[in-house]
Amino acid sequence: MNSEFNSSPYFKGWAKPGPRIDHSAHSDDPLLHPNPDESLDALAGHYRIFQLKKGHRFSTDDVLTAWYGTSWCPSASRVLDLGSGIGSVGMTAAWRLQGAQFVTIEAQDISVQLARKSARFNQLEHRYEIRHGDLRDPSILGENEKFDLILGSPPYFPLDAGILGDHPQKVACRFEVRGTVADYCQTASRHLNWGGVFACVFPVLPDEQRQRVIQGAREAQLSIIRRRDIIFKEGDRPLIGLFAMVRSDHLPENFRNQTWVEPPLTIRTQTGAAHPEYATIKLAIGLPPT
Repeated sequence: MNSEFNSSPYFKGWAKPGPRIDHSAHSDDPLLHPNPDESLDALAGHYRIFQLKKGHRFSTDDVLTAWYGTSWCPSASRVLDLGSGIGSVGMTAAWRLQGAQFVTIEAQDISVQLARKSARFNQLEHRYEIRHGDLRDPSILGENEKFDLILGSPPYFPLDAGILGDHPQKVACRFEVRGTVADYCQTASRHLNWGGVFACVFPVLPDEQRQRVIQGAREAQLSIIRRRDIIFKEGDRPLIGLFAMVRSDHLPENFRNQTWVEPPLTIRTQTGAAHPEYATIKLAIGLPPT
């Protein structure tokens, strides 16, 4: 059997949690093998994800977004993932919320194709709907479609902010080709269920970037109820932050301007090892703690 379909419960001494998937059932399906320009990589527990070898690949930012949102909205039954890319945020959240139904929205053809392969590979198709379109298009979601949890990993930079890169998939994931963090906030605000949570990731350095999230939330009538900065290496300044928001009109008036600022989360120690807290978070999202 091809090693890419190995469903062993262990990886380097770590027992994989979550639902077991018989990946051997895919061994004869040519549509569920990676093409020469693709790789098939571990995502969460026994879930795997198809990625382009030279295109956009999922990152720590993605899995932390899924962890943060599912941690602060653990009872979600309907989840929306905006600008879902290859599915790394949504499928990690789906691994955490086994009873939830998912809708994801992605504009790039290649990312949609990869996400659909991954959803099929992970046997998620019965509860994981992938819609191909622009999250700013009002027709992509019904007016009455509401979600308990909405997730988003918006592109970080305006188009004129730097070198665009050598692959179009990377460009649209990093630069604001189809909308800004404010657009994500507006869409989330329209489709949050009663008391629902919108969780996203965005740069916090320089401070102008953090202010873009704050302003986008305010304009969309969302209240940032908690946030947490992420430090990638011990001793460095935080580069990104996680934000959890609720519609302001779903909160008591005296609570709408309160934000609980959590202590920063450090990813790596000075030696390069996983920080002890991050190691336990990795366990909680189906990744080995190393």
